[in-house]
Amino acid sequence: MFWKKMMSNLFSSFDPSTPSPLWTNWISLMLILLFMPNKFWMSESRNSMTKLILKNFILKEMSFIYFNKQFMLNLQTIFIFILTINLMGISPYTFTPTSHLSVSIAIGLPIWISLMTYSWLNFTNLMFSHLLPMSTPPTMAPFMIMVESISNLIRPISLSVRLSANMIAGHLLMTLLGNINEMKTIMLIGLMQFFLMLFEISVALIQAYVFSILMTM
Repeated sequence: MFWKKMMSNLFSSFDPSTPSPLWTNWISLMLILLFMPNKFWMSESRNSMTKLILKNFILKEMSFIYFNKQFMLNLQTIFIFILTINLMGISPYTFTPTSHLSVSIAIGLPIWISLMTYSWLNFTNLMFSHLLPMSTPPTMAPFMIMVESISNLIRPISLSVRLSANMIAGHLLMTLLGNINEMKTIMLIGLMQFFLMLFEISVALIQAYVFSILMTM
């Protein structure tokens, strides 16, 4: 009866609770460690080379925004943290924490406050210049400053909503396809699930990248 009630609700996949006494959806979050071979920690492994390429790509992208390497490493940590959470949410019997708006805001708001505090204290003139785009007519200057200020203030909320909405959309499609049990369509559904899983992985990567980059703009 419980499972029928759960399956009748599409959003049950985003519920962190579980009827199992073993708390399978929490234990499965640690499964990612089981798929990491010992070669992952070796300097010449393929995984370490992939990690190095990803690190250099992030540093290259963020070097156009900030020239402080220590600050860029912090942003790289944010990217990897969000990417790891998104990828773990694709595993079976798990839920994606970033699909909950409260979690996304809890991540984005402190980051935004720290970035704004750091930027206004160290780059005050530059932050003031960002409030007024170049070649703005003098008559439009007050209006543009107000628009840019509001856009800056709501940025953590808008980015959190974007992150949660994109993660929810893909999981809902996977839930809908997973509820189809007809034998005639099981092969087609399996193929669709495979491509949808690849799509979800790409969405997890893109959303982590967009969140990290736009938070620094």
